[in-house]
Amino acid sequence: MTAWHATAALARALVLGAVGLALAVVAGDPALVVLAAPFVVLGAVALAHRPATRPGVDVRLDHVALREGLGTTSRLTLTDAADVEYVARAAGRPPYVAVRPHDGQVGGLLSAGPPDVELAPLRWGRRLLGEEKVALYTRWAGFRCGPLARGGRPVRVLATTDAYDSRSEAPQPLGLVGAHRSRRAGTGTELADIRPFLAGDRLRRINWRVSLRTGDLHVVTARAEEDTGVLLVVDALGDHGVSTGVGGSASSMDLTVRAAAAIAEHHVRTGDRVALRVVGPGREQVGYGAGARHLRRIQDQLAAVRTGDLAEHDSGVLQLGVTGGAVVVVMSPVLADVVGTVVATLVRRGVAVLVVDTLPPDAEPAVAEGVDPRLAALAWRMRRVERSLVLDRLGALGCPVVAWRGPGTLDDVLRRLARRAQLPRVVSR
Repeated sequence: MTAWHATAALARALVLGAVGLALAVVAGDPALVVLAAPFVVLGAVALAHRPATRPGVDVRLDHVALREGLGTTSRLTLTDAADVEYVARAAGRPPYVAVRPHDGQVGGLLSAGPPDVELAPLRWGRRLLGEEKVALYTRWAGFRCGPLARGGRPVRVLATTDAYDSRSEAPQPLGLVGAHRSRRAGTGTELADIRPFLAGDRLRRINWRVSLRTGDLHVVTARAEEDTGVLLVVDALGDHGVSTGVGGSASSMDLTVRAAAAIAEHHVRTGDRVALRVVGPGREQVGYGAGARHLRRIQDQLAAVRTGDLAEHDSGVLQLGVTGGAVVVVMSPVLADVVGTVVATLVRRGVAVLVVDTLPPDAEPAVAEGVDPRLAALAWRMRRVERSLVLDRLGALGCPVVAWRGPGTLDDVLRRLARRAQLPRVVSR
């Protein structure tokens, strides 16, 4: 409905007033005129304010991108609203979105300004916010325009990132300049050795204390400080567990996306090059890069992740494009065979790989209708046993597996990987 129509209140007032006056004339009873007079007056006043213009309605949001748990305001803009006195709004309630007021219904006089509706997405992803119906009323509630349906606006909801920080060095830094100590000598600040002076050494590197004690010039050598490449691999082959949004229980995809966002933000802040690969139907990917704009690209791709199985032609070993000196962080519940195959292949190639286990401890299978719950529970236990065997085999290959616990999860594992990288090893090609 986009035009003005008489309200039920106006119709009742006119009908009751006309019937009362007719009965007063037929029965000759003045009391009926007194009873019908208020309805006649209200109907006449409402008709006197019959609208002459058709208003325009527009709904806008204050933000186009939000973090989980943060809110925005849906604001109503009216044009040609000289005949409007009262505005009523009924907002939709999409999943994982909190609405204020709770029922999504609000109204008020236009003289005090159009009423606002506050929305707060509770889970990462693409959410449709601002879908609602709007009704406009004239003075004395004689005419109504609407309810007018207004479509929502897609909003990118970025995953929350905990205060993640790590002081561990990268296992195999191979870049230009950064904060990680390299195995080769350079112009860093970390002391490596003191050796005799050679042609080409900088004079400012001379250690005069050792030189005076030995009688020969000696210089101080230092380790180079380089950046590293961090490849984040996100397993989107399925979502296990129940998600109630930020602040509540988390599913495997919640833990995966939030862990990837936190790790990416930390490494970008320290100057490392970060890339993203999603193992899933969308196959989202972001190349290596650094800086705030690159971090925003990664966060946007994480918000657009879709879960589902891979296509048949993609079910083999995935090509992740791992570069030399990169650290691969795989975030997965490790319930798909393809993920274990990819990790084992990278480990055998000598790549530093770390698996972050994102399966919630209390995850239960989703039982389809018509399936025996006891049979589903037995299948789930068997799948958990197979998963534990895969984790044990990865550990035997030298790939550490750690459950995501928020800040500090990767510190100890990365330190062990860095110490292991200093040792000689045989790599199969």
